[in-house]
Amino acid sequence: MEYRNVLTTCIYCGVGCGLYLQVLDGQVVGTWPAKGHPLNDGRLCVKGWYAHSFIHHPERLTTPLIRDQKGGPLRQASWEEALDRVAQRLMAIRETHGPDAIAFMASAKCTNEENYLLQKLARSIIGTHNVDHCARL
Repeated sequence: MEYRNVLTTCIYCGVGCGLYLQVLDGQVVGTWPAKGHPLNDGRLCVKGWYAHSFIHHPERLTTPLIRDQKGGPLRQASWEEALDRVAQRLMAIRETHGPDAIAFMASAKCTNEENYLLQKLARSIIGTHNVDHCARL
């Protein structure tokens, strides 16, 4: 059995706590706080302690799901097909109803850089200032 700790950043909020993923035979089996890390110095919140629980969950989605018709069944799609569908739909909504008919919700699970890119997409590409963040709720 091979056991190792892999240093990473917690995915649950924008704080960026350091933690180790505990890996046993290629499977993530737990987390452990990174002592000496400048943000959390060996401590984790309850979310950080369980930041690994979804990785190998049997119901985790690993490919996009789309509907071919409203109310129809979901089917697996390639990332290219799914992203093309989203882009086409966003552009159609913007052309028909204007840019402020679209809003974006940022996430505490994203890095600051990822949230920055989302607001740049909203403001520079779509043309709306309708950007909110789940932490405000």
